[in-house]
Amino acid sequence: MELNLGLGLAGLGAGPEAYDVIIIGGGPAGASAAIYTARAELRTLVIDKGLTAGALGVTAKISNYPGVPGPISGAQLVETMRRQAESFGARFITDKVIGVDLSGDAKTVIAAASGTFKARALILATGSMGRTHTVPGEDRLLGRGVSYCATCDGAFFRDLAVAVVGNNDETLEEALLLTKFAQHIYLLAPTPALNARAALIDEVKAHAKIEVRLGTRLKEIVGDDQVTGVRIQARAGPEEVLPVQGAFIYLQGAKPITDYLNGQLETTADGCLVVSREMQTNVPGVFAVGDLLCSHIKQAVIAAADGVIAAMAVDKFLRGKARLQPDWR
Repeated sequence: MELNLGLGLAGLGAGPEAYDVIIIGGGPAGASAAIYTARAELRTLVIDKGLTAGALGVTAKISNYPGVPGPISGAQLVETMRRQAESFGARFITDKVIGVDLSGDAKTVIAAASGTFKARALILATGSMGRTHTVPGEDRLLGRGVSYCATCDGAFFRDLAVAVVGNNDETLEEALLLTKFAQHIYLLAPTPALNARAALIDEVKAHAKIEVRLGTRLKEIVGDDQVTGVRIQARAGPEEVLPVQGAFIYLQGAKPITDYLNGQLETTADGCLVVSREMQTNVPGVFAVGDLLCSHIKQAVIAAADGVIAAMAVDKFLRGKARLQPDWR
């Protein structure tokens, strides 16, 4: 799809790749928004951490999504939505957003591996699977061996042993990336099985540098000034300390994921984003949807509806319309 110069993309200038709208998060809210923005001929980029990084992606069986009799896995449903968005011209990339700059007309999005992008509108759809609790030693050793981004910090662990903690697509992809640098990688999954795409699981299990330990709980990150080990416990087994110099944490919780915003948007006391009826935050051109709002029952169909409302509001914002249009055509 060509750049829509009528929307002002030409004014963004050379440098970072420019889009009409960037959607951060590719679950039901983000993918549904992409269907509508792309169909409206807005140049659309979706940045997402992986099919199983969100709440729907980790759901094993869905039978109540309207129009989809099921049963179907959450990952399959999200993948279907993404294919539909791609059929209208949306572009999806797998990456982790580590920062944004919401000042000015052109919003900047910084992705760990892909670099910098710009857009005149953003839709935030990163969900609420952020962690509310840390393990002992995690906060104290953050930046001293503890990391949440292998793409950002992997090179610091060349020829060292590291632990990667989690069980989803993002966890496995980060573990595979670390094989370029680390000597040995302990993949510690808190569940009895890995909840990721089959191809990723096969690749991880076949890699000589990766040792997978299922059903293993991270209890403590050990070290004084630097990480020297992780204390773990397998189910019904004794505690042990693995000697590692790095700990990459990808565990999930139930807190809105807004760390990449660096306090640039208004939130409630619970950390939820505050939006208008048209899903716009307190910054013009920045919209938020789905579980980031904490304002409704957590259901995929409701998140998808939020995405559609935001997409229509983006179209209104960029084209200077007086009101939302009921349909694109």
